[in-house]
Amino acid sequence: MANVRLTMRKIREVLRLHFECDRNQREIADAVGTSTTTVWHYLRRTRLAGLSWPLPPELLTDDAALEARLYPPPARREPTRGMPDWPTVHREIGRKGVTLDLLWQEYKAQHPDGCGYSWFCKAYQEWAQRLPVTMRQTHVPGQKLFV
Repeated sequence: MANVRLTMRKIREVLRLHFECDRNQREIADAVGTSTTTVWHYLRRTRLAGLSWPLPPELLTDDAALEARLYPPPARREPTRGMPDWPTVHREIGRKGVTLDLLWQEYKAQHPDGCGYSWFCKAYQEWAQRLPVTMRQTHVPGQKLFV
């Protein structure tokens, strides 16, 4: 079951009890009706957000602003390694004498800090499984009857 966030009112109460009333986490958890781990979690998020008590005036009444400060959007990570061109790999693997190992060696020559062989094979397999399954049949018209 996914963790359910406390309401902003209860989060403010956790902060008030911790900073203003100097209560420990167990007492705060009993007062709010949650676990001590949850109290620790919100106090940690508050510390990471750089907030202290009393909260700034704009955060005292604006639930969305407080939530945005406590739960910032995750930082978008850019891939640090060069990704292989999977359509080209797929086209080349169909040629005679070409193996994934040979294609991986070419990839490593272009991207020395690139991923390892096992990742390369697994990622290619996952990419190839998403391709639509088709079978091309060439035939002379009138030679076969399809029912």
